[in-house]
Amino acid sequence: VPQLLTQGSALKRFKLLLTSNGKLKPESEIAAATVFDFNAASAAPNAKGGRALAANIDTFPLLTDLGISTTVAFLSPCGLNTPHVHPRATEFLTLVSGSLTFGSILENGLVDPGQPAEIRGRLQPFQGTAFPVGSIHYQFNPSCDTEAVFVASLNNEDPGTNQVAQGFLGLDGGVVNATLGFPKTVDGRDLEGFRKMIPANLALDVESCLRRC
Repeated sequence: VPQLLTQGSALKRFKLLLTSNGKLKPESEIAAATVFDFNAASAAPNAKGGRALAANIDTFPLLTDLGISTTVAFLSPCGLNTPHVHPRATEFLTLVSGSLTFGSILENGLVDPGQPAEIRGRLQPFQGTAFPVGSIHYQFNPSCDTEAVFVASLNNEDPGTNQVAQGFLGLDGGVVNATLGFPKTVDGRDLEGFRKMIPANLALDVESCLRRC
């Protein structure tokens, strides 16, 4: 069915998903196709510091060609959603509970050379912010004992996510070494070790937070 939903008009796709023999499918099947349960969020392999679940074209076929997707994340105390980009979507994030700090870098040339380019902020419940398509951004829960829950809506049913550290360190070792100044600053032989230590996405951070808590 997911493959067929990419073909034909929107009406044909809705018929395939929601009807049978010209009638709406039974209520239980309609519910399965139209209600997405974010309570099923779980931690990704190697992820630390929280859990998240995305409603997108793969997990919620109703969104096919609708130009929208949503992720709900539950960040543990001192949890970090590590820097990442969405290559095909702008994100609007709304904090539901707890507190959240965020940072983003938009693109080259925003500020003069040598000037800080990171846009930083803090959200309280029912406040939101936007991360333009392609911008590097992260979210961090500075609380010692309270989970932070946020809803991230994106203007693409297939927004994609690219974790910055994992993507960069996955490049050719010589390119990484040259970019970071190896071996003058850090022993390039440690690169493989760095790769293995990076968490999948959600991480427990920052050292100061952990020490404080």
